[in-house]
Amino acid sequence: MKWPEFQKLIESRNFGGKISKDDLPTPALVVDLDIFEANLNKMASHLNAAGKGFRPHAKTHKCVEIAEACIRVGAVGTCTAKISEAEVFAASGLSGLLVTTPLVGSWRIERAVALALDKPDTIYCADHPANVDMLSEAAKAAGIELNVAIDLLVGGRTGIEPGKEALQLAQKIDTAANLRFAGIQAFAGPCAHTHGFEARKGASEAAMSLAVDTRILIERSGIGCRWLSGSSTGAYNIDSAIDGVTELQPGSFLFMDIDYAGIGGINNSVEFDDFGFSLSVITTVFSKPSKSVAIVDAGFKAFSTDRPFPPRLKTGDSKYNWAGDEHGRLDLNATDRSVELGDRLEFLAPHCDPTVNLYDSIYGVRGQQLEAVWKIAARGMTT
Repeated sequence: MKWPEFQKLIESRNFGGKISKDDLPTPALVVDLDIFEANLNKMASHLNAAGKGFRPHAKTHKCVEIAEACIRVGAVGTCTAKISEAEVFAASGLSGLLVTTPLVGSWRIERAVALALDKPDTIYCADHPANVDMLSEAAKAAGIELNVAIDLLVGGRTGIEPGKEALQLAQKIDTAANLRFAGIQAFAGPCAHTHGFEARKGASEAAMSLAVDTRILIERSGIGCRWLSGSSTGAYNIDSAIDGVTELQPGSFLFMDIDYAGIGGINNSVEFDDFGFSLSVITTVFSKPSKSVAIVDAGFKAFSTDRPFPPRLKTGDSKYNWAGDEHGRLDLNATDRSVELGDRLEFLAPHCDPTVNLYDSIYGVRGQQLEAVWKIAARGMTT
């Protein structure tokens, strides 16, 4: 297909059956829709059967169409990491938003108040008494109520200590002007990446038991605490069995990546394969310096670089090595596969979330045909 024709079809959105994977300009961020839908349906069905709420984390995909797909299969809302992400999803009409990191800084709090005027069910998190005061003052000045949850320290990053300190913060939120105590946010992210299912199960159960005990402590003080949200992809089948956890917020299960695949599955399986690899990056071999080396058009700007391992071919065993911003080097010595100039090679990402944030759009393919182009509308939204 000639480039002007491709552009015209993409702009018209009338490309059904007219554009194949081989027509996509590379590097191309691609989602296999069959695998994506199977992943989404599996997670939604699992959490529904477990009686848990489902609020997927949009920091993984940053895409309105994907958030809408989650809602269609029963998600109660959407998690975002930052207020700027939440603004994107609210502008598209989505509600049930949870901003999972505390809002510190007048520009964030002003925006949170403005967002709550449009989407009053939005939940914000706080982990410090001074932050509660900031939110209360802003809400009072605007004449609205904000839903504020405790961010509990169970994952080694943000949060207030479980137990007495968390109770005191809950009491402060509960009595603060123009705030409504929403419950507990308890994201134990590092636990979900613990290698080996039994070790991961022990780590996640230990972390989430602190959250459950804190919830009980708050309720015994006379404050209602009916909502406890947390968990992620690697612990979905662990935390969903814990009494007292009411809602899960996984994200990477939609796409999967090399990092998650390596944590190990149940029954001592080497690979965590509960969900399939739906996300990949298509590249083109645009140089072949020797018989044993091929250069593809995807380097640091095409894949996340925050993991100690590089991308890997979706099929085949040629080793990828970083070769700069725009380049990846394939060592062909370890494969019998023929790789020639112009060949298109598909790679799995080391880490899906930051890889997605490098692109403007996701191409949704079914088989070999392009079926959807989704804008990554919250790309770069980091405030």
